Amino acid sequence: MLGIIAFLIGLGLFAYPLIINMRYDADVEELQTQFFEDIVGNPENTSLLEQLHRVMVKYNVEIYEQRQSAMSDPFTYEQPSLDLSEYGIYDHLVGFITIPKMSVTLPIYLGVNDVTLEWGAAHMTESSFPVGGPNTNSVIVAQRNETTAMFRDIEKLEKGDEVIIRNFHETLKYRVSEIKIVETGEVDDLRVQGGRDLVTLVTSHPLDGDGQRYLVHCARVD
Repeated sequence: MLGIIAFLIGLGLFAYPLIINMRYDADVEELQTQFFEDIVGNPENTSLLEQLHRVMVKYNVEIYEQRQSAMSDPFTYEQPSLDLSEYGIYDHLVGFITIPKMSVTLPIYLGVNDVTLEWGAAHMTESSFPVGGPNTNSVIVAQRNETTAMFRDIEKLEKGDEVIIRNFHETLKYRVSEIKIVETGEVDDLRVQGGRDLVTLVTSHPLDGDGQRYLVHCARVD
């Protein structure tokens, strides 16, 4: 009897993360449908979303010209850099990131805080908005844990692996170009690199700790 109980407990511990991830993936799929059909696909929102795109492009130009002087550690940026509700988008949701090698699709929210990191990936304030363009580096932060996948398997990524950003305006394709491990608080690798269109993925390192940051630079390919 004790052996059966131990087996069932072990089976439950093994199955729990799988169940959690299946539920999370289903929720993200539903969220994508709502976002792209009800918000982006709504003709009444077209003008607002075009305006939002112009605002984000302008912001990206401004922070590049200002050399991102206020930038520091990515996990300190709790407040979103823009109120999306003014443009018909709620819950600070700006788009989705898909990483085929890691078998994950995550919503991207503005502002790195406990709530957005619980829901999915988060855009780091003081970095470029994830709308692409020259002189941009959009920093996307997500957690690593043993239940919901998020960026847990980020170390699977290698140079050339694909990363896809689908925002309210278009789909942007990137490929991994460089991987680094840096100390907490080091921000030079999070800044815009002149002339380049980048997305930088950031998470804690190692998996069971939080002493450093694991960075994956991804360069635009389309």
